[in-house]
Amino acid sequence: MKRRTVMQAIGAGIAAAGFPSIAAAKTAPFDFEKRTVRLNDGHDMPIIGLGVFTLDDAATESACIVALQNGCRLIDTAHVYSNEEAVGRAVKKSGVPRAQVCITTKLWTSDFGRAAPEIDNMLKRLDTDYIDLLLLHHPADRDEDAYSAMEQAVKAGKVRSIGLSNYYEKEFERIMKGASITPAVVQNETHPYNQWRELKKFFDRHGTVLESWYPLGGRDRYGRSGFAMLAADPVIVDLAKKHGKSTAQIILRWHLQDGNIAIPRSSNPAHIKENLDIFNFQLDAGDMQRMASLDKQQRFSTF
Repeated sequence: MKRRTVMQAIGAGIAAAGFPSIAAAKTAPFDFEKRTVRLNDGHDMPIIGLGVFTLDDAATESACIVALQNGCRLIDTAHVYSNEEAVGRAVKKSGVPRAQVCITTKLWTSDFGRAAPEIDNMLKRLDTDYIDLLLLHHPADRDEDAYSAMEQAVKAGKVRSIGLSNYYEKEFERIMKGASITPAVVQNETHPYNQWRELKKFFDRHGTVLESWYPLGGRDRYGRSGFAMLAADPVIVDLAKKHGKSTAQIILRWHLQDGNIAIPRSSNPAHIKENLDIFNFQLDAGDMQRMASLDKQQRFSTF
């Protein structure tokens, strides 16, 4: 996302200190050569990564190492996933310099009342000096206090960027009322059947980028595969044939071209490599229109 200029800042001192102001700004375009996007706080974030939701320690460590050694530079975990330590070990074992890896984690709702010490615990579990992106996992009591603690962690150098997960217009605006740092990222369930057209326009006014969890559909509360539904969609199947790519690659490429950071979860080395191999083709305007037509505002998750 585009960094706000000093003239847009509420105070020149805030801008000079490097912290984003509460001012309208549009999200920056994705850089497909660098595979990053400039966030509203000036940091660059990878646009494709690996999610480790529900993976145990062994699977997390193995998946992260495979991903990092095959070009992935974004790992998404959370306190409630109970695999932050495995992520930290994987980063060190991968051979990829820490400065090149973007680690995202999230404060769970039970952390909100004691967010400051929990951020220190996260740093210990991840075995790192700083967290690249820290999110509030869900709206809950005392989330304003937790967001304030995250802002203080940014000022202390413990966290680089902050944002939200599973927040929408009303909850976002409530956080903004007391915020001194605009959320850089909001992470919500996003895929071709749930594209958040209006929500993205709202986030765009703040320069906040949308990050997709369940980018390939995930599963619904009955255990049915959302990906199976998306992968069988005639439009996606047809585009896969047209471009000589898998249906997963079509969906993930669509995400990036539509301005969504994507963090597909996988522990399968072949699938991890496949999910990253989406930079040697592009969907044309007609393809993107066909993908846009799939929006049903249908979520597979209950969140």
